[in-house]
Amino acid sequence: MRDGQERQMPVGKLIGRFTPYFGRYKGMLAFDLFCAALTTVCEIVFPLIVRAVTNRAMTAPGEITVAWVLRLGLLYLLLRVIDAAGAYWMQSRGHFMGARIERDMRADLFEHLQKLSFTFYNNTKVGQLMARLTSDLFEIAEFAHHCPEEFFIASVKILVSFTILVRMNVWMTVMIFLLVPFMIVLLRHFNRKMRTEFKNCRHEVGEMNARIEDSLLGVRVVQSFANEEVELDKFGKNNGSILRTKVRQYTAMAGFGTVTRVFEGLMYIVVLVTGAILLGRGELLAGDYVAYLLFVGTLINSIRRIVDYMEQFQRGLTGLERFCEIMDVEPEIADDPDARELSSVTGEVTFRNVGFHYADDREHQVLSRISETVAPGTNVAIVGPSGSGKTTLCSLIPRFYDTTEGIITIDGQDIRKLTRKSLRRQIGVVQQEVYLFSGTVMENILYGRPDASREEAIEAAKRAGADEFIQKLPDGYDTYIGERGVKLSGGQKQRISIARVFLKDPPILILDEATSALDNESEHYIQKSLYELARGRTTFTIAHRLTTIRNADVIWVLTEQGIEEKGNHQELMDKKGLYSEMYQLYSA
Repeated sequence: MRDGQERQMPVGKLIGRFTPYFGRYKGMLAFDLFCAALTTVCEIVFPLIVRAVTNRAMTAPGEITVAWVLRLGLLYLLLRVIDAAGAYWMQSRGHFMGARIERDMRADLFEHLQKLSFTFYNNTKVGQLMARLTSDLFEIAEFAHHCPEEFFIASVKILVSFTILVRMNVWMTVMIFLLVPFMIVLLRHFNRKMRTEFKNCRHEVGEMNARIEDSLLGVRVVQSFANEEVELDKFGKNNGSILRTKVRQYTAMAGFGTVTRVFEGLMYIVVLVTGAILLGRGELLAGDYVAYLLFVGTLINSIRRIVDYMEQFQRGLTGLERFCEIMDVEPEIADDPDARELSSVTGEVTFRNVGFHYADDREHQVLSRISETVAPGTNVAIVGPSGSGKTTLCSLIPRFYDTTEGIITIDGQDIRKLTRKSLRRQIGVVQQEVYLFSGTVMENILYGRPDASREEAIEAAKRAGADEFIQKLPDGYDTYIGERGVKLSGGQKQRISIARVFLKDPPILILDEATSALDNESEHYIQKSLYELARGRTTFTIAHRLTTIRNADVIWVLTEQGIEEKGNHQELMDKKGLYSEMYQLYSA
């Protein structure tokens, strides 16, 4: 289903969700609206000044003295000074408020994203999230600043204009304002279309971001397969989709603008014709007629400004709705209200009848009937066919996913009763696909324990066998390694990731096919580092190359039916079962 075609949240509910952010800056908002009120004074008073001059010129021209005119001029000059001051403070303070709200919302959204589980990220494109963190929140900031000002100013002008116009001529005023309900009905129709297409456009832009990110990050694969035309075709489809969405968006905006122009013309016709008739009959003074035209102009300008900012209003609402959609996603894995801190871990891990299936695929059981106890300091190797759930089983230990059946305990404590932060601090993970952050070597090692000293980080690098090659880099530990560590080889990146875990010094270790993507020479060096890392720790090693886990204390052969075989290497080879077949196949 297209993003914009999903059910829209009521505007009142969206504004209610947004109001607390205004509440943090209610002083700034009040001052901003006060300045907005000051800017309306000049525009409201000017027609009254023209009316007074015109009526006096028509009835008593001799009373128009230089002193009287100068007093009016000075009054209007003072009003213009007030208007300029109000506009300055409204523009500056209003934007400051909007920027602060944008900062607060971005911080809340980013914090919420940190809590969401792997399942959410498995089903969500990063480009879409980037759009919600950047462009969507920018539109909300503009909405937060301009819309209260513009709607407040328009409301004041319409209310004051109506009050003054009624006192001049009731029937002409009633005729003008009778047009307003019809205009509102038509505007609401186009307004709904605008909001739908604005949301569609945001969704398509998010898709475009995801496509660009995917293509650029995989540019080496694209060029190695000479598939530039394929990527251009995919990009063209996204680009064309955005164009079609914008065409529908601008069509709705054109209809919205046309309605306002039509009713603007009707209002002027009513004033022009009716006012001229009343003026001819002597039922309306010339000054009142001129003032009436000016006030109607003010009224129409107010409506036009609302129309002009309606686009921004819709952009802001769309961004706010997309913000709320993410904030309403409940983390699948959350701390129990009575969760305890995990500390002083010996490393005993127990699986009690553990089963697991993904939330969106309940019929396919990934794991079932896993019941094993791992003693502290034991090195467990997990092998099995692709898709048997090896990585999933290990991902359950730090609660990247929660079991759907059974429980896992560490030192006898149910991991669901522990805080996630304290649990994950006790577990180190070395993955096949190493992720290094854009920054220096030192910054990436310190990610394992941010409060560690530089000397501790260097010692961790030495234990990981990384110090030698790091010292040869242009700036040593302060060398910038590029996005995702593109300036380093696979083996170098892996050793830095191992140094990161050495620095963390966890009692439980998960090695997820940590050497399967490396060449033989790099694997040899990495294996030495991993043996050093695993010493004295409870270790779970997911192995692709079975020759690397011959020295494991126990080997689990995992299949869709659960753990079919277990024992050390020699025991399983003597058994001549599934492990023996796999070993002979992989080592052939």
